[in-house]
Amino acid sequence: MEERTGRFRVYRVVESVPHLNFFDTDATRLYTVYQSGYGDRQDRIDALRTGDLVEATLAGDPEDADEAWSIRSLERVGGVRMHFAVDADPPAVAADRWEAGLREPAAAPIEADGEAVGVACVQPRDPLPGGTFVPSVLTGLVPMEETLADLPTVGGAAGDALFVDPDPPDADHFSRPYGVALFFRADAPGADAALAEYLDRYGVDPDGDSRPDHDPYGI
Repeated sequence: MEERTGRFRVYRVVESVPHLNFFDTDATRLYTVYQSGYGDRQDRIDALRTGDLVEATLAGDPEDADEAWSIRSLERVGGVRMHFAVDADPPAVAADRWEAGLREPAAAPIEADGEAVGVACVQPRDPLPGGTFVPSVLTGLVPMEETLADLPTVGGAAGDALFVDPDPPDADHFSRPYGVALFFRADAPGADAALAEYLDRYGVDPDGDSRPDHDPYGI
């Protein structure tokens, strides 16, 4: 049994899968972590949301890939609020940025009243497991820590993110070869209003849990 202490980004999965995924923001490693069995600390674990940033100590066996790690200690220190819309038309700012043959994410600023309040990134499906976009985001398989800390083309840290997938998570073929990530600056005047407009457009409750109900390990 070994311990790992550090700062982790939380990626939650559906209730049918009894695990959380913790992405080590320094070592860039993903840990599968037990979601239950924490006694009087369980309420704190249950309160975690996708995108939360925590300082934690994990315990587990790095040689046993089939066994999840457990949480020894945990403190929430921040986070990015993450919202999801699936089976939805991508916004024009992202669709216009897509170019056939792109192998890496490409970015374009999101503007409000002439000011950049965020950035839209198109993510090619090709490098993602099975080509799935939102399931890869939910499980922490899309590397985005650098983007969250310093938005490309815009600068500043992200406070909210909206992930738009043109297809449902269980699609067996894709209508478009990319998914869309919209990041909104935490400190930009007008970012909240721009985010609210997008959430309303996609019918996403800003205070709710918009993760699609699916088993990402069954895809």
